[in-house]
Amino acid sequence: MVFLGIDTSNYTTSAALYQPEKNLVIQEKKLLPVKKGERGLRQSDAVFHHTQQLPQVFCALMSQCDEKLGAVGVSTRPRNIEGSYMPCFTVGKCVAECIGGAEKIRVHPFSHQQGHIIAALYSADKLELIEKPFIAFHVSGGTTETLLVTPDDENIISCEITASSSDLKAGQAVDRVGLMMGLDFPCGPEIDALARRSDKEYKINAPVKNGNCSLSGIENKCRQMLESGESNEDTAKYCIDYISAALEKMAEYALEKHGALPLVFSGGVMSNSIIRERFGRKFGAYFAESRFSSDNAAGTAILAYLKEKK
Repeated sequence: MVFLGIDTSNYTTSAALYQPEKNLVIQEKKLLPVKKGERGLRQSDAVFHHTQQLPQVFCALMSQCDEKLGAVGVSTRPRNIEGSYMPCFTVGKCVAECIGGAEKIRVHPFSHQQGHIIAALYSADKLELIEKPFIAFHVSGGTTETLLVTPDDENIISCEITASSSDLKAGQAVDRVGLMMGLDFPCGPEIDALARRSDKEYKINAPVKNGNCSLSGIENKCRQMLESGESNEDTAKYCIDYISAALEKMAEYALEKHGALPLVFSGGVMSNSIIRERFGRKFGAYFAESRFSSDNAAGTAILAYLKEKK
């Protein structure tokens, strides 16, 4: 028996199957198309593209497995808090409920954030952490948050936001800097590659107060660097060093506040190789590999299994 996960975020159409006996995830996903030079999609456009792409992604996934479905997990909202809503997630919810009705199996709603965290734990081979408190970071285009994660009988894990960015999100900063350079959206992989070619080491005192960071300075500084003739490589490195400095202060504050709990990093920005290397050395932190860092349905598939198991 396998468990299906569906996630229709503002970046990616994704579906995954989890085979618990093998502890194996099979996934298919497709980025939403964004016109060159644009920062993302309007929700109406994201909904349209999901309706076009989800049948393709789902059929490609199911062609790889003929086992019976045990349950469906689906991301229905960004966070598991009251009022959290984005129209793009209604596409996945609709398809999940149709599959559940046709197959006569349960459909379990989860948040996109829960899926990211569980995917990171799975990728790091640390799923056992769901049985105790830990600190998670969700760092992406829409979110830069520190979370206190605790076991939850109803939702598997409960995520309490303890700190966040007060303005620009880390993924937004990366994409805006990348677009200044003419890169394709989303810009994370290309910014990572450029930054690795720089030999600069920027010592940045990122503004962090009570665990909350401010990232708005990245965009203005990087624009000034490019206008003054700084290379794309050095500008990309400054962007990553700034984000890294802010996250480092946030992590130190969280550890001081909550004690020496495990640190887990999830979200597309955390696939950056420079940040991963630094935080792995300094904090012994756990990361998802790149394919489980960016938006994916792996976490919701695993959550469906965990929910059925309970």
